[in-house]
Amino acid sequence: MTKPPTQQDKALASEARMVAIVIAVTMVLWMGAQWLGGRFGLEARYVFLFDLAAMAAFFWALVVTWRIWQRQKRQ
Repeated sequence: MTKPPTQQDKALASEARMVAIVIAVTMVLWMGAQWLGGRFGLEARYVFLFDLAAMAAFFWALVVTWRIWQRQKRQ
């Protein structure tokens, strides 16, 4: 028999879902920004800002995922 999930398990699952949503939304927005940049001929410096924002979101997701993994290991 499996034990029911604890509050901590639910919190980890919720945080993991949030990371997944951030990664998916970031990817869609970043691809859309790249497409719009090419379509409207935006300067490279503006398109680079979209790249930096996407990298920041991916870095945040990586850090949060690492923290989730560390907490999971401790249990």
